[in-house]
Order: sequence, then structure tokens, then C-alpha cells
Amino acid sequence: MALAANHGAQDIPWSKTLLFLALFMAGAFAMRGAGCTYNDLVDEDIDDKIARTRSRPLPSGRVTRKQARIFLLLQLLLGLVILLQFNWTSIALGCLSLVTVAVYPFMKRITWWPQLFLGFAFSWGALMGWTEMTGEIALPMFVLYAGSILWVIGYDTIYALQDIEDDALVGVKSTARLFGEKARSAIAALYAAALALFAIAFTLAGAAWPAYAGLAIGMVQMGWQLWRLDMADPVLALKLFKSNSMFGWIIFAGLMLAAIL
Repeated sequence: MALAANHGAQDIPWSKTLLFLALFMAGAFAMRGAGCTYNDLVDEDIDDKIARTRSRPLPSGRVTRKQARIFLLLQLLLGLVILLQFNWTSIALGCLSLVTVAVYPFMKRITWWPQLFLGFAFSWGALMGWTEMTGEIALPMFVLYAGSILWVIGYDTIYALQDIEDDALVGVKSTARLFGEKARSAIAALYAAALALFAIAFTLAGAAWPAYAGLAIGMVQMGWQLWRLDMADPVLALKLFKSNSMFGWIIFAGLMLAAIL
């Protein structure tokens, strides 16, 4: 949405933009929750065998599968109510996103690249935010989407470092296991490519200089992650993984400031 505000969406009143932002935030909250609930239902048998996930509601027995299904339905209904507030292009894209959510939990069983499929799902907002703001499908949103996918693969590889030993015992595949000792270099390459694609998306959208300033600050934040990364420290891996929310806020702030100016 912030990228689109720099390209062809200047005529939308800021009050409407803020409403869209609130709706997307609520929708992301509901649908990310739904995705996690669905993932936990699919992965209950695996979660029970891994130390970090054994205490989750389903494998620990604190929640039954029936309760989880009811909770999932409520989350999906909330997401649907929010989705119906958008234009038809965004609604169609929102429905299509369910395919990426549905297949993701199974990918760790059949491919070394489950993080790629997580990227397909987690980055979908790059498409919907653009279409809702501009009413059109255009190249910048796809470039932003591609950059976000690479970013997701990078930070979720860091996340997967927490379970690399248990995953090997259970037979769960991940990019952390695939990259092995070369994980830091692989994450650096993914982050660099993501930054390059973000810069191209900004250029295609005609974003002003604050967007690039935000990107430069974001590059420093990513560099800090790579500098601190210790593949043998799961506590630090979780901290670095979570710090990517700060990277997202930095990029968002730069784009919004560019749109305002």
C-alpha cells in the first residue's frame, strides 16, 4: 500500500488510506493466525517430536483438534468479512492466496525449500495492497512480491536454525539444513537480492528519495543481523528472526514519508 501511494494513488484521500491500512492490519492478524492454526493442525505429529514445539497447544493437549478447527473457522470468517470490504481484484487475489496457505505446511516433508512456499504466502500483501490502492495489476507489485519472497526465505532460514538438529532427526527439510555451514553466505545473498528488487520496485513506482533512505537504513539492519548471526545459538536466531519486523517498519516508514512529501 505504501509503495502504491507513490504511484497513481495520490488522489485517494488520506482518511481512506488509513482505513485501508487498518483493514489490512486486521486482515493480516486474522489470516496469519488462521495460517498458524492450520499449520499446527497439519504438523501436530511433527511438533510433538521437536523440543521447541512440543509445548504448543495441540501436542501438549491443552487444546483439542475440534477446538482448533472451530478457532480456525472463526479466524477465516473474520478474514472473509474484512476481505469483502475491498475491490473485486483484491478479493480475487485474497481467495487465491488460500492456495499458498494450504500447501505450505506439507512442503517441509517433500522439498528442501519450504521457506520458498512460506514466502509465496507471507508476501501476498504486496499484491493485494497494490491492487486495492491503484485498482490495477502492474509490474511494481510483482517486483515487490519477488523481493519479499527472497526476504522471507532469508529470515525464515534464520528461524529454522533453531531446530536444525531436531529437524534432522525427524526428517523435516529446510533451507537451514540445505545451506548448512554456508547459511550465512546464503542469507546474505538472499537479503542482497531482496534489497535490489525493492529498489527496482521503488524506481518503477516513482518513489521519492525518503524511500531509498529507508532502504539504506534497512540494509544496515540486515547487515547487523548477519554480523550477529551465530548458527549454534538458537536464542539469538529467534531474536534476529523477530528483528525483521523492524526492517519491515523501516521500509514502510520510508515509503510513507516519500508519499507524504
